[in-house]
Amino acid sequence: MVPLVHVCDVEVIGPHELRLTFEDGTIGDVRFDESEWRGVFERLRDPARFAEVSVDREIGTIVWPGGLDMAPEPLYREACQRPVAHASIAR
Repeated sequence: MVPLVHVCDVEVIGPHELRLTFEDGTIGDVRFDESEWRGVFERLRDPARFAEVSVDREIGTIVWPGGLDMAPEPLYREACQRPVAHASIAR
């Protein structure tokens, strides 16, 4: 079971790729493929619209204008599979 860990930062690193930071210190990259852009998410197929992502700290996940959001659990699972070393992050 994936723990509920809130997203606390997001950075767009590619047309449909994000670098997410979670409250437990995990930093990882999440890629989205074409199959994910159906239904209400169809408009995010446009990389410019996808890049409008932000973090809603109240609900602890990523959101887009118009009320679109994604559950943090699958994002965390994916980020853990593609971790980014803390030392390589320049802040």
